[in-house]
Amino acid sequence: MSTLSGEHVSADQYIRRSPLYRRHQTAGAQFEDRAGALSVATYDSLNNDVLQAGHLGLTDLSTLIRVGFKGAATPDWLEKHDIQLPEAPNRAEPQADGSLVARLSQEEHLILPDVSMNSKLANKLQAGWSLDSTDKVYLLPRHDSHCWLALTGKLTSEALAKVCGVDMRLHKFINGDIAQTSLARVNAIIVRHDLGGTPCFYILSDVSSAEFLWDGLLDAMQEFEGSAVGTAALEKLAKIN
Repeated sequence: MSTLSGEHVSADQYIRRSPLYRRHQTAGAQFEDRAGALSVATYDSLNNDVLQAGHLGLTDLSTLIRVGFKGAATPDWLEKHDIQLPEAPNRAEPQADGSLVARLSQEEHLILPDVSMNSKLANKLQAGWSLDSTDKVYLLPRHDSHCWLALTGKLTSEALAKVCGVDMRLHKFINGDIAQTSLARVNAIIVRHDLGGTPCFYILSDVSSAEFLWDGLLDAMQEFEGSAVGTAALEKLAKIN
């Protein structure tokens, strides 16, 4: 994938781009064309981004495909597609292809791809669903309704403690846990999904709150020398045990 300078990329060339695009462009991020979407590749050099992400980094994943399903028949329908469902609500379960299935209630589920977008489960399920043929299973277009951020690094819990009332210390909020709560005064879904050996918290919130949430998290991270990083750093961290 070619990497593009933030100064020279025209937003008009891309139908799909993050609601935080202007924030990234102003900060001098390097972009890449990923499946027709304008994504942030790096903020600094890749090596520096990886070091920052391991310490405390914030990444915008809003251009990655994601989808939700809700309804009384949803668990059975997903299991028919060979999906390993979490046993209880507010838990997330990795899938064989690298996707993550988050169970938000008995009937509502969220499907997220891996950060490299090698997993195709979200696309497959969305393409295979129709209102006419899938009774009591309703599509939730989370790609349109929710922004998606990732907070990574050894100091994630300390930063989250400044903006969230839920105890997210790493020994309390374990890998796979989900909290549906207020974060920086914004309603959010928080999913812990570590990348290799690096703590990672996925954060999804209403797309209209994206800029407010992004700014609030960066402000909370300043005390701990945290900053924004690109998706390439997360891809590399995911490969490190």
